[in-house]
Amino acid sequence: MNLTTRAKTILSTCVLSATLALPTIQTAQAAEELMLAHAYPSDHIFHLTSTTFMDELKKSGADIEVDYHPGGSLGDWASLFEQSMEGVVPMTMSFGASEYDPRLDLSWLSYVVDDWKQAREVYGPNGKMTGVYNEILNDLDLAVLGVIPTGFGSIAMRKGIEEVPTSFPQDGQGIKMRVPAIPIGIERYKSFGFTPVPMPFSELYTALQLGTIDARGTAPSVEIWQMRDVIESYILTKDYFEHAFWVVNKSWLEDLPEQERTKLLAAADTTMAKIWDEAQAIDEGFLNKVRGAGVKVVELSPEDMAKAKEILYSKEWPYMEGIVGPEIMTMMRNIAGIN
Repeated sequence: MNLTTRAKTILSTCVLSATLALPTIQTAQAAEELMLAHAYPSDHIFHLTSTTFMDELKKSGADIEVDYHPGGSLGDWASLFEQSMEGVVPMTMSFGASEYDPRLDLSWLSYVVDDWKQAREVYGPNGKMTGVYNEILNDLDLAVLGVIPTGFGSIAMRKGIEEVPTSFPQDGQGIKMRVPAIPIGIERYKSFGFTPVPMPFSELYTALQLGTIDARGTAPSVEIWQMRDVIESYILTKDYFEHAFWVVNKSWLEDLPEQERTKLLAAADTTMAKIWDEAQAIDEGFLNKVRGAGVKVVELSPEDMAKAKEILYSKEWPYMEGIVGPEIMTMMRNIAGIN
C-alpha cells in the first residue's frame, strides 16, 4: 500500500468514525431546556411542587433539563406570569393576573367552597374548574398543568393593633387593608368595610412593619408564618380558597417532541396528585406554627361567618358576573350551593 492509498484509507476511516459518532453527539446535545421559576421561598408549596415535578420528570426518563429559579430571583409572581405568556420563562407557578385577562379574577372568588374536601372536588386534579381555567389561559398562550392549593385565605392585623375585626362591615371601618392590585380584592375588602390599599407583595412586609397599613387580606397560613414577627392577630374569615396556576407556555409545550411532551404531562399529573394529598396537612401545620409563634388566631362565630358570606354573595358575586358572564356564574352558584 503506497503512501497516498494509506492516507486515503486513514481519511476514510476518520470520516466513517465521525459519521458513526454524529448521532451520539447530536443525542447528547438534544436535551430540551426548561426554565421553571416562581416567586416564593423554600417553605412554600410552590417549592415542593417544583422539586416533586423535577423528581418525577427524572424518573420518567424525559430528556428535559430543568433550570430552576425559586424565590423571586427572576421577578414577582405577576411578572413571571407575563414572562411565561411570552415564552421567556416557559413554566411558572403564579396566581391569577387579571391585568392580562379580567376573567382570571374568578380564581379569587369568595366563599366558593367551605372545606378541603369540596376544594379538591372543585379545584383539584380533574376538578370542575380545570376546563374553565384552561379556556381562559389558552387565550394567553398558556396551558394549565395543575391547580396548586395554598389554603384558605383570611385577614391579619399588624403587630401593635389590638382590634380584631370579625363583624362586617362595621368592624372594618377606618382600617387600611393591603390587597393585591386586583379589582376583585379591592371590591371584597371595600364591601367588608375596610379601606383597601393595593400593594405589591414585595412591599407588604415593610408596610406592616412600618405601619403604612394596618392589616392585610388574601392571607393563607403559610404567609402569616413567614411574616409572623409583624403580625398581631390572624382572623379566619376564610373568605376564599387560595389556589395558583401551574402553567407552561403553550407554544413551547407544543414544540416539544411528542414523546417528551407525554412524559412531561405525565410527570405533572403525578405531581399534582401528590401535592393535593399533602396540601391540607401542610396548611394546617403552618396554622399550628402560627399559633405557636404567639399570633392570636381568631375564628368567626357562625353568625359572623353567615353575615360575611351574605355580604360578598350580594356584592362581589354580581360584580364578577359582569366580567365572566351569567353562564359561568350560574355554575359557580351551583358549586357553592347558593341558588
